[in-house]
Amino acid sequence: MPDSSGRRVVASNRKARHEYEVLDTLEAGLVLKGPEVKSIRAGKVAFQDAFARVDRGELWLYSFHISPYEQANRFNVDPLRPRKLLVKRDEIARLAQKVDEKGLTLVPLDLYFRRGMAKMTIAVARGRKLYDKREKLKRQTQEREASRAMSEGRR
Repeated sequence: MPDSSGRRVVASNRKARHEYEVLDTLEAGLVLKGPEVKSIRAGKVAFQDAFARVDRGELWLYSFHISPYEQANRFNVDPLRPRKLLVKRDEIARLAQKVDEKGLTLVPLDLYFRRGMAKMTIAVARGRKLYDKREKLKRQTQEREASRAMSEGRR
């Protein structure tokens, strides 16, 4: 079901927002083969350990698993093959400059279709330490309890 911006989200990398602190996001298109598009539409993707990298002026997505499409048999490709991300040249240069900073990486956040084209949100992110993750979870729990107490007080 498309949302208000015309996006139909297929899959989200929920773990990324827990493991990383998102600093900046960017929308990128994907270069895919036919059977891969069918698998994506069926939701057969996995973000586990996926990351992006700038290589020779191009943006590539690594370790992103798209399951083989059953009916495609011989036309299927390697599920973990590197996939090119389509981004403007100046955006790639800006991302490369940011990633050169210590501790920053490019992480895929979600995969969706917009006007029939597969798109991915890529984030410039900094890895969180264990104590940062615990602090974030504690803060979320406190906010949830506070909003629950406020809503109970209205009754």
